[in-house]
Order: sequence, then structure tokens, then C-alpha cells
Amino acid sequence: MKKRILIIGASGQIGSELTERLRKIYAPHKVIASDIREGNQELMESGPFEVLDAMDYSAIEDIVINYEISEVYLMAAMLSATAEKFPMKAWNLNMTSLFNVLNLAKEGKIEKIFWPSSIAVFGPSTPKINTHQNTITEPSTVYGISKLTGERWCEYYHKKYGVDVRSLRYPGLISYKTAPGGGTTDYAVEIYHKAIKHKKYISFLDKGTVLPMMFMDDAINATIGIMEAKSEEVKIRSGYNLAAISFGPEDIAASIKKHIPEFEIVYQPDFRQDIADSWPNSMDDSEARKDWGWAHTYDLDEMTEVMLENLQGSLRRTSE
Repeated sequence: MKKRILIIGASGQIGSELTERLRKIYAPHKVIASDIREGNQELMESGPFEVLDAMDYSAIEDIVINYEISEVYLMAAMLSATAEKFPMKAWNLNMTSLFNVLNLAKEGKIEKIFWPSSIAVFGPSTPKINTHQNTITEPSTVYGISKLTGERWCEYYHKKYGVDVRSLRYPGLISYKTAPGGGTTDYAVEIYHKAIKHKKYISFLDKGTVLPMMFMDDAINATIGIMEAKSEEVKIRSGYNLAAISFGPEDIAASIKKHIPEFEIVYQPDFRQDIADSWPNSMDDSEARKDWGWAHTYDLDEMTEVMLENLQGSLRRTSE
């Protein structure tokens, strides 16, 4: 089967940038973007797009057959903070969409699946420092519960039916290209926007809330990297720990102040603080580095420089 890729959830924070990168690698016509809503102009004009409900098995099957899809990246999900407001809606979306693609692979209609897990699979009882690949997983959020459940099903489908499914436990992801998507770690995206526009940010996480984070370019590299790895190199079929940098709101504020000295941060924790407190401070991703050669590129200051430069450029273009 020729490589043809379907991205479900292509209009979202990760999906839009993943689509862009994959189209550059494999050619636009080989990467079909889909979402329940249309995406930005660049996404819509750069290659094929289908309006698709990730919970509609028949609709996914039709696209898979019509485009002769070999690989599916399932990026559709309801994220942590939003999921806490709509728990059953989040559970139904996150789980039904996963079963849809797992079953298509089980039936031999697709060859390979990428499904994102998250640091949300961990909970208050998890060791927080350098959290190991195999440790206590007792999530306290709907998002985390769905991701942990999904991990177990991915491993089951691989062992029972031979489904080639691959997964990463994403940390908080930071990008200048897309708006925050309802996640607890999205403060680390919002803070850059507010620094440029208002020179001030009111943080919904408290000082000292250290979490694993990653610049989006590194996350995209990891995602494509695990999908391009040989099957025998992918030894974990539930979800690999993935890490790059860890920091708290005060650390990112200090990094911003190197470029915007007058910037200030104020702390007003809300319900998302409890979610963040249940997650690790840092991750041990040595298994991913050993098995298929994962390595990150960006540190905090490098990320800040890229974020501010691109957001300021975008703001200038908007005002012209």
C-alpha cells in the first residue's frame, strides 16, 4: 500500500502544525486533513481537507477507503481543563474516536496509527521528579482517565490483533502558530501573547508550579520520528514518556523579561491549579531516547526567543 496519511483533528493546536510538516515531507496530496470544522486558510489551501466527525465510524471508513489511507494520526480530543467542564462529552469523544481507528486497523483497512497520550495519565500519587516510564498511574481528571484507558486499549489491540499503534505522552506544548486549546499547560502559550500586548500576565497557575513542557517543533519531530521508526524499535505500545524542559510560571516570566524588561506576572490560581498539582514536575524519557533515537532541540530561552519574535511579527502584520 502506498503511503497516504489521514489526520483527524487537523484544525487543532497540534494537528495543524503536524499537517503542515507532513505535507512538506510527503507532498500535499498524500496528506488528507480532517476536522469537525474547517481550519485556517493555510491548512485549507495547502492540500485536501474533509469535514469529519471523529466519532462517526462510517465517515472515517469512507475517507480511508476513498483516499486509500495507510496511516492515521488521531489528534482529535477534548483537553484537560475543558474536559473537566464537560466530563461525559470528553469521555465519549476521546474514547469513541480511538476505538474507531483501532477497529479500522484491526480490520486491515489501515496499516499504522498514531494516538497521543499525555502526562495527564499520572496523578497525585505518582512520583513527581524524573517520573519513570513505568510508575503509578492514578489520574484524577477525566482527560487523564481517558488517556490512561486509551493506553491500555492500544497495548491490547497491538498484542491481541497485531495493530501497529504508536503513542507519546505529550508534556505541555507551546506554539506561536495556534491559539491555546483548553489545556492546563496553556498558560505557557498565553503568557507570551499577554507579554507582547499588555506587558502583564495574570497566571492561573501559582508560582512554583513546575511542569514538563516542550516547544511544538520538538513535539512534531517526536511524533513523526516514532511513526517513521521501524516496528521492532517501538517496544512500548501504550505511550512513551516524552520530555524536553521543565519550568514554572516564574521561570518563563524571567525568560520573557530578558526581552521585555517591564513585563510583570501576577498569580491568581484557579481550578486548573489542582490539575497541575497532580502532574509530574519532570519526566524520564530515556526509553524513547534509547529505543528510537528521540532527542529534543529547544531549551527555555531558545523557545522564548522564537515565540516572541514570531508573535511580534504576526502582530505587526495584523496591524498593517
